[in-house]
Amino acid sequence: MKGIILAGGAGSRLFPLTTIINKSLLPVYDKPMVYYPLSTLIENNINEIIIISSPEHIPFYKKLLNDGAQWGVNIEYIEQLAPKGIAEAFILSKQKIKNENVSLILGDNIFYGGGMFNGAFKSFSSGATIFGYEVEDPERYGVVDFDSGGRVLSIEEKPEKPKSRYAVPGLYLYDENVSSIAESLKPSPRGELEITDINKYYLNSNKLNVFKINRGCAWLDAGTCTSLHESSAYVQAIEKRQGIKIGCVEEAALNAGFLSTKNLKDLIDKTPNGEYKQYLKKICT
Repeated sequence: MKGIILAGGAGSRLFPLTTIINKSLLPVYDKPMVYYPLSTLIENNINEIIIISSPEHIPFYKKLLNDGAQWGVNIEYIEQLAPKGIAEAFILSKQKIKNENVSLILGDNIFYGGGMFNGAFKSFSSGATIFGYEVEDPERYGVVDFDSGGRVLSIEEKPEKPKSRYAVPGLYLYDENVSSIAESLKPSPRGELEITDINKYYLNSNKLNVFKINRGCAWLDAGTCTSLHESSAYVQAIEKRQGIKIGCVEEAALNAGFLSTKNLKDLIDKTPNGEYKQYLKKICT
């Protein structure tokens, strides 16, 4: 399975922070925001990753992440000339996806909780899988409704009267047909290719599954000024209390077997002195 991090968009909800920098490069406590979705993909054994962003911001991602070889993964980059919806990511990356399954994660989504997606990734073979996260204000999100057996009944985008309290977070698993499906879509009234329309396509084909994310796991959307601050505060609190780091790419790669202890030690030697280096030393022992 290949992975896509969609780090495009205008970042209008974070203005003026995003006047000169892409939002997924902003700090969430002690790491760039993109480290968190990148770690999520690596934790789930994805080592071929595509980052999609605007032409002016791709050079910054390349400077930050290089080609991923330092972590034992392969990172490629695709330019998105203008934000035309999440589903466009599959059209832009069609030649790189080819005939493989793919996972897409939004660059401002942060997940935390031991192995919350392991089962979904390991069991995935075809069709589509989305996730359901219980929230207080589902009308702000895409909402999924399903029966007691987990069969999806409906998906609605920001409904006035939600049929459930389960929002759809920004992480999706699709089979090799997703690019062709995306190409068949028509833009929504707001002029975008909607990810919800892809999910509805799979639903109507009886090929859509949903995994509930349990209450012990956290989903943070750092796409607004308030949620960016809250995400940083959450990460700081967890890291301080538990003595771990959320979104540590090196640790994710080490645990996935992409990075050897020897290579991690080499990375540590090149890392500037600071808290991050001290943490890498701790996980290396």
